[in-house]
Amino acid sequence: MKQSAMSRHIHIEASGDDAARVPLLTSHLELASLDSDEGEVIFERSIGDNANDVQRSTQRKRTYEEAVEDAGFGLFHGLLLVVCGWANASDAVEILCVSFLLPTARCDLHLSSSDMGLLTANIFLGMMIGGYMWGYLADQRGRQKVLVMSLTVNGVFGALASFAPRFWLFLLLRFISGVGVGGSIPVIFSYFSEFQPRLKRGAMISALATFWMAGNILAAGLAWLVIPRTWVRFSLGGLDFQSWRLFVVLCSVPSLTSALIFSLAMPESPRFLMEAGRETEALRVFCRMFAINHRGSLKTFSICGLHIPSEKKERETRRGGTHTRCFVNLLKQGLAPIRQLFVGELASRSVCLVVIFYCISFGYYGLWMWFPELFKRAEDGGSPCANVSRLQSHDNQSCYPVKTAVYIEGFIAAASNLPGNIFTVLLMDVIGGKALLCCSLLLSSVSVFLIYEVKTKAQSLLISCVFSGVSVVAWNSLDVLGTELYPTQLRSSALGFFTGIGRVAAIMGNIVFGQLVDTNCVIPVLLVSALLLTGGITALRLPRTKQAELT
Repeated sequence: MKQSAMSRHIHIEASGDDAARVPLLTSHLELASLDSDEGEVIFERSIGDNANDVQRSTQRKRTYEEAVEDAGFGLFHGLLLVVCGWANASDAVEILCVSFLLPTARCDLHLSSSDMGLLTANIFLGMMIGGYMWGYLADQRGRQKVLVMSLTVNGVFGALASFAPRFWLFLLLRFISGVGVGGSIPVIFSYFSEFQPRLKRGAMISALATFWMAGNILAAGLAWLVIPRTWVRFSLGGLDFQSWRLFVVLCSVPSLTSALIFSLAMPESPRFLMEAGRETEALRVFCRMFAINHRGSLKTFSICGLHIPSEKKERETRRGGTHTRCFVNLLKQGLAPIRQLFVGELASRSVCLVVIFYCISFGYYGLWMWFPELFKRAEDGGSPCANVSRLQSHDNQSCYPVKTAVYIEGFIAAASNLPGNIFTVLLMDVIGGKALLCCSLLLSSVSVFLIYEVKTKAQSLLISCVFSGVSVVAWNSLDVLGTELYPTQLRSSALGFFTGIGRVAAIMGNIVFGQLVDTNCVIPVLLVSALLLTGGITALRLPRTKQAELT
């Protein structure tokens, strides 16, 4: 074993597979090294009191961005994309499964139209609460732990909902599942972005966002394969377990498997570890990234410690020393990040993002949930808004046999996201998130306005595909901008807060459409078009973040 003089820094020199086997350090350990044919892993830390006798290294400590660049870009990031993408897809499945189960579940649970509207809005309410709660915890306790907990809550309570014999219990369990969904969506993007090199970050976050489309396709595919199967029916005690209940159980599998993968295989964000003053653990993560990215290579990874600004260390010390002694103090501590979002240079961008999230969420979720009804009216000829008719009662309609056309159209609408996703992956780091967000919101506004020109069902499906393909660019751009506009200690809290604003808008959008779609369809359609236009204009006020460093 090669010896080395003691110093006050941490030094890592590693190559190939050996870097993944760095031994743990303790407070009493002077030197730990691992010899290999390709290189060696060395940790050096001074524990002596006489600093004058210590040989100091002349090698400069690395900043976070430099350490990420030194770790390389390759297989690790591909695996990370798959794991985080699967978690993102699981959230999409959990949200969208409600729309596919309603045609059959309404009979078993004796749902009225208002009950179905309440069920649709219920998960958004849970997401609104969970978004900020989990986001705050992620900034305080770590991204990886919060992801495991939120994905577990999502999967467990989503599966339990399938066994609910009464609507109120089903509604409660879906609400708690929504709390889990609301946490994993903002945290997963914060976690993923903090592993990415600066020049690759925009494209990689856009690639992560494309997995929402995969979740949409998976939900429609599962519904198509499972719900129409009338033979999937048996008695479980006093519960009549039918095919739609099996569909709900299967929709929880992606969340549970994601939670298992994160708990067993995924490291904590190195950026969070640096913010928390856990330098050794952050070095381990960078070493693991290097080992996987350069597997089988002779290239060595040498870092002489990480540069952590003194103000961040002081902030972490104050955070660790704060003890909340009553509920009021705990509440103030939890709301503190929101106040910080609207102070100083962050205030203007936060106001802009509140407006943008509200506009796009109201328009997208409000309109999307009512597209099938508008398309049905177009089948009789003329504009969907010209054929105003009262919604027929579902009470006297048979739930079986299940028509599969809705699932086929769901596949087509989900696939229409693909061009927009490819576009953002290729051009995000070239054009920038701000420009893409502005353009996509303006084009989405125009596509909604064109609903007046719809004459046939084919035209209706075409408009929905155009709206879906264009609006996904806006969502992907928001995912990138949200991670780059805020510092590490506020990133997850900010994303959780803004997605919570979006959930409020989604609930309001569904309520407005439900009240006005039969009496005056023109009003909600024009309202959506105007809101999307407002969001596009507001986006012009955001700062440029193309290839910006994370703070």
